[in-house]
Amino acid sequence: MKNSKLFFLLFLCLGVIHSCKDTKEHKEQETAKKETVTGEPEENNELSQSPRHHEWVTLSHGERDFEAFVVYPEKSEKAKPVIVIHENRGLNDWARLFADKLASKGFLVIAPDLISNTAEGKKRTTDFENSDAARTAIYDLDKDQVTADLNAAYEYIKNDSASTGEVAVVGFCWGGSQTFQYATNNQEITSAHVFYGTGPEDPAEMERISAPVYGYYGGNDNRVNSTIEETEKLMKEAGKTYKYKIYENAGHAFMRSGHEENAEPGNRKAHDEAWKRLLKLLK
Repeated sequence: MKNSKLFFLLFLCLGVIHSCKDTKEHKEQETAKKETVTGEPEENNELSQSPRHHEWVTLSHGERDFEAFVVYPEKSEKAKPVIVIHENRGLNDWARLFADKLASKGFLVIAPDLISNTAEGKKRTTDFENSDAARTAIYDLDKDQVTADLNAAYEYIKNDSASTGEVAVVGFCWGGSQTFQYATNNQEITSAHVFYGTGPEDPAEMERISAPVYGYYGGNDNRVNSTIEETEKLMKEAGKTYKYKIYENAGHAFMRSGHEENAEPGNRKAHDEAWKRLLKLLK
């Protein structure tokens, strides 16, 4: 009888341990799934805790509708508007968090989701299975559609009642290259801020630029940095303003990686210095 009770208690304990293990594994799987699709949870938490007004808007041109994320600063007067162009991962949580932090400094920010509605059932970047799927969709984009999307974002934020109408553009990685390209297509923007992106190779395109272009590059990013000399040459020949800074010991995408809690010292230093430079130039 005593042995039976001991066996029963042992069975219950094993069942509880197994149940706890299953629960823990389930939570870990759910967290991993969320990280794969939407980005790091802490970034999502920072967004949800922001005191600023966030909203999704639907923009359109021709027969295309797409989504954009807008953040309003907390200030009593009109704000300078900024378009933020995301990396090749799409408009993930980090890109939206950057938009929010820029708004915390007094800017009115719009971040268009350039792969929104480019695939069936994918209204936003977060609807893609993972960052690889989002990246594939980005590299399949038609360049004229990207320009039209950015024009729609430009018109929306320029004409917002809370806007001064002086639109600047900031972009990262693939978005950095798109920022440089958009400067050739829109002569009304006030400045273009290219984070580790490449410039156009056609001298005729450089001729169309009217805004100053500012570059932000990581010292350990030779893939991009090897193009700077030619870009500088083309911009100089076209008589355009192109000023850049290379942050030593920083890699590609240092604005994202330098934001992380366990960031490498070089990336963190570059992140902090580039952030200060960006705010100074925008103002």
